[in-house]
Amino acid sequence: MHVARWGNSLAIRLPAAVVEALGLKEGDDIEVRIAGDRTFDIGRDHTRVAALETIRKLRRPLPSGWSFDRQEANERS
Repeated sequence: MHVARWGNSLAIRLPAAVVEALGLKEGDDIEVRIAGDRTFDIGRDHTRVAALETIRKLRRPLPSGWSFDRQEANERS
């Protein structure tokens, strides 16, 4: 892999084999973890997925007959 300057940061280019193995596409989030001396692991970042699962678990049913009226909500502001 090649390390290059990108603005004030450093960036690495992932080999095609890594991109293919992880099924990555442009814009995907990944997580880079230090695995040992001069080695690291690359994997998909599941933070967003985990947060959405937590939100779904906390979801409660709305009261019977409740509806959202965007116009009414905007008038309250």
